[in-house]
This record gives sequence, C-alpha cells and structure tokens, in this order.
Amino acid sequence: MNVFLRELKAHRKSLIFWSIGVFLMVVSGMAKYSAYSSSGQSINELAASLPKSMRVVLGFNSGDLSKASVYFGMLYLYLLLMATIHAAMLGAAIFAKEERDKTFEFLFAKPVSRTAIITAKLLAVLVNIVIFNLVTFISSVILVGQYNKGESVNGEIAVLMIGMFILQLLFMVIGSAIAAVKKKPKTAASLATGILLITYLLSIIVDLNDHIEPLKYLTPFKYFEAKNIMSGSGLDAVYIILASSLIIALTAVTYVFYKKRDLNV
Repeated sequence: MNVFLRELKAHRKSLIFWSIGVFLMVVSGMAKYSAYSSSGQSINELAASLPKSMRVVLGFNSGDLSKASVYFGMLYLYLLLMATIHAAMLGAAIFAKEERDKTFEFLFAKPVSRTAIITAKLLAVLVNIVIFNLVTFISSVILVGQYNKGESVNGEIAVLMIGMFILQLLFMVIGSAIAAVKKKPKTAASLATGILLITYLLSIIVDLNDHIEPLKYLTPFKYFEAKNIMSGSGLDAVYIILASSLIIALTAVTYVFYKKRDLNV
C-alpha cells in the first residue's frame, strides 16, 4: 500500500477546486483594478477617503494603488489567507480523517513503520501546497503582466510566493500538530483555522496601534508583508528563522504525538 499516492488521490478533487478558486480570485482582483483604471476613478482617492481601520482591514497599504504591482500587493493578502486556510485544513484533515473514516486501525496494522506513514502523509500535503502555490504564482504573473504597463514585477511576485510557501508550511504543521495532540482530531481543522483567524486579526490590531508593535512576532501574517517585499526589502531573515523554527518544532510534535496515539488504540 502506497500511503503517499493514496493521500494524493484522496485530495485531488479538493486541490482542483482550491486551485480554481485562487485563480478566480486573481482574475476578479485584477478585473477590479482594470475597471478602476478605465473608469477614471482614482483608487488612491477612494482609499484615502476611508477610515484608517477600514484601509487596514481591506489591505490598502501605503503606496500608489494605481500601479498594478502595488494593487497586487493588496490582493496578495487575500491570496495568502486562502493559501494558509487550505494548508491548515489539509494538514489537520490528512491525519484526522483516519479516525473519521474508521481506518485508523487498518492503516497502522499494515507492515509499514509509523514514521513512514506520517512522512508519506506530510509529503502528500506538501505536494498539494506546492501545486497550489505554483497555480497562484503562474496566475499572478500572467494576469498582473497584462496591466503592469512595462513594469517588471515577476521577481517581486516570486518573492511573495516564497513568503506564502513558508506560511503554508507553518499552518500545515499547525494543523497536523493539533490533529496529533488532540484526543478528538475531528475538530483539529476548525481549531487550526480558528488559530489562523486569530493571528490574522492580531496583525490588523498591530497595524492599528503602534504601541503594540512588538506583538507582530506572534502573528505570521506580519512576517512577509507585500508592502515590504514590493518596496525591495525582500524577506526578513529574522522572520525566516522564526518561521522555520516553528515549522521544525511543530513537525516534531506531529511525529511524537501521532506515534504515541497508536499506542493508546
């Protein structure tokens, strides 16, 4: 029994739907940009007329939103939310579904080591999020390229996708670690998504209040912000190290606790 191929097959339809969804998100986002540009309405004036709280929630960061690259930086926040929700749910579900479908004992009765099974499952999730990331990248490069008026932004989009991929990995292992630790892993996906939304709301609160800026280290959504990457700052090494450390630690939690779960069956 090839666990890796089994998991890929089990999630292929979901991956197709999510990929179509993120493609349509990019299409609709850039279509709105085109509509603003052709109507003569200044999107910068529209953004300036909104309260600060509303600008932060909508992702209207500083910069000239009439430029396709800056506008895409705003759209990136929504793409990032989709990508991380997908990764968190998949990371949790790929383990929790064994208990949901009553296949837990069947799977671990096979002559395959527990470590090999966990690794195969995580690799299957990794393939899914890589494909999702590539679909987002290709869609963004093609569609932004139609409106950027000669401005080269492919490099910045590539860096944004690297940041997205790191956060996908982080929320993937948050989901898998929760599923491994909880006695009732069926609720792991909703709990992982709840943590994701809380950290996202925290990123908004940090943007609204400069006095709590140190809390930015607690929310992954502040690690790789489009406004910093698009300005040429690139990826911050501190955040890369922090995210990588969390990924390694939570991956270890997944292995340790999921292997212990088998002993209690």
